[in-house]
Amino acid sequence: MYGMNIDDIKKKYMDLQDHINIFDTTLRDGEQSPGIALTVDEKIQIAQKLDKIGVNTIEIGFPAVSEGERETARTVKALGLNAEICGLARVLEKDMDALIDSDLSYVHTFIGTSPLHRDYKLKMSKEEVLNKAVTAIEYAVDHGITVEFSAEDATRTEMDYLIEVYKAAEDAGASMINIPDTVGVLTPIIAKSLVHDIKNALNTPISVHFHNDFGLATANSLMAVEAGAKQAHVTVNGIGERGGNASLEEFVVSLAVAYDIDLDIDTTQLYNLSDFVSKITGVKMAPNKPIVGDNAFAHESGIHVHGILENAATYEPIKPELVGHSRKIALGKHTGASAIKSKLNDFNIELSEDQFCSVYDQIKELGDKGKTITDADLKAIAVTELSTTPNKSIELLGLAVMSGESVSPSATVKLLIDGEEKETSKTGVGPVDAALNAIKSLIQQTTFIELEEYNIEAITGGTDALAEVFVVTSDNQGNKATGRSTRDDVVMASVLAVLNSINKLLVIKNS
Repeated sequence: MYGMNIDDIKKKYMDLQDHINIFDTTLRDGEQSPGIALTVDEKIQIAQKLDKIGVNTIEIGFPAVSEGERETARTVKALGLNAEICGLARVLEKDMDALIDSDLSYVHTFIGTSPLHRDYKLKMSKEEVLNKAVTAIEYAVDHGITVEFSAEDATRTEMDYLIEVYKAAEDAGASMINIPDTVGVLTPIIAKSLVHDIKNALNTPISVHFHNDFGLATANSLMAVEAGAKQAHVTVNGIGERGGNASLEEFVVSLAVAYDIDLDIDTTQLYNLSDFVSKITGVKMAPNKPIVGDNAFAHESGIHVHGILENAATYEPIKPELVGHSRKIALGKHTGASAIKSKLNDFNIELSEDQFCSVYDQIKELGDKGKTITDADLKAIAVTELSTTPNKSIELLGLAVMSGESVSPSATVKLLIDGEEKETSKTGVGPVDAALNAIKSLIQQTTFIELEEYNIEAITGGTDALAEVFVVTSDNQGNKATGRSTRDDVVMASVLAVLNSINKLLVIKNS
């Protein structure tokens, strides 16, 4: 294959159609996910968003199920969307009538063809199944309905019988032949071979509906396209029964990027669509969900971040803007100096070399404790470093606290004061109060200090949130100074904030 470009490979190995139709079944198969029940208004909103990005067909639901389903179909149909609105129906006259009553003119009809479905579900012979399908298709066509026919569980159906059924459906007037992998048992090479053989036996365009039980639905759908399929059924975020369906966003972006096929889909709206459907359905996306997950364009490793900052293509196959996403530089134990400097530059925070080294060390220390550092955390740590005086007459050498239900909270503090080590223990109403009482006791042996203001704030949510402590202290000469500290330990943050403030007071006093 040396010397062959992508176009040569496509011509030799792929039977690509001029245009691939996107048939979205989020509102039908997606809603069949356990726990999902969409209201009429919610279905309308999702349908409008699907239409806005440019999908060709929207399967709105199963009209025979209820009047609510029929009313939803009528309402969406009346919107005059660009997308074709399709309804699901069994090969039953009453289902077709329900679809007609819903003002729809496109039906996706199905019947099981595999031995399992024939023998255990339908209890029908091969001939009965075939005749049932043909009768329903002819009924729909006679009523002006466009028919897409599915042989349910096609991938576990005898090949000769499957083609016989599809040919009969074609002859009866079906405009699209759909191949469902109902329980997701296909592998990519078999999917390609199956679609190739069925396509060669028919004259009608081929569609596929692949489930994701083994995590292969999108890959199998791509192989179907390579074999000449004209259309693929997908759902937003891959939701659907059991393991779900082929993912709309993964399938569309793969075709656009890897196959260079123009689908007329506005990919820049994929992230917002995905996020909206996730919120409406209550089905949360995994952070590592391809294309639209929170971590799809997130980077922490120092080596990766350095490459990203130089050229994003080093560690990103596509630009996040292509799907309406955004890049995220995460901070943690793998973070390198380049990422932190880039973040600080974005925040317009300038640090000296010593200050930056201190911030860097704190980020690494927090990362080693298993914490992911947010932008708010970094800002607080950096601002604290800026507010810390480099002239430290007093330094913390040690801190130990004890608190409990039946004992008075106590703290032992060891300080280095003008080169001399001093240590004391004090009690208080809580561990923070005890620690500050100990500091006050040691400091006031030489200098009067009063704590005038104490504020504490959790920077982010969660029990591992960093605590940002802000204090104001004063001396007996009327001087005041602020102190700030950001730590994952409230007592330590409080002690360091007070010492920061006291050191500033001593600088003022000695100047």
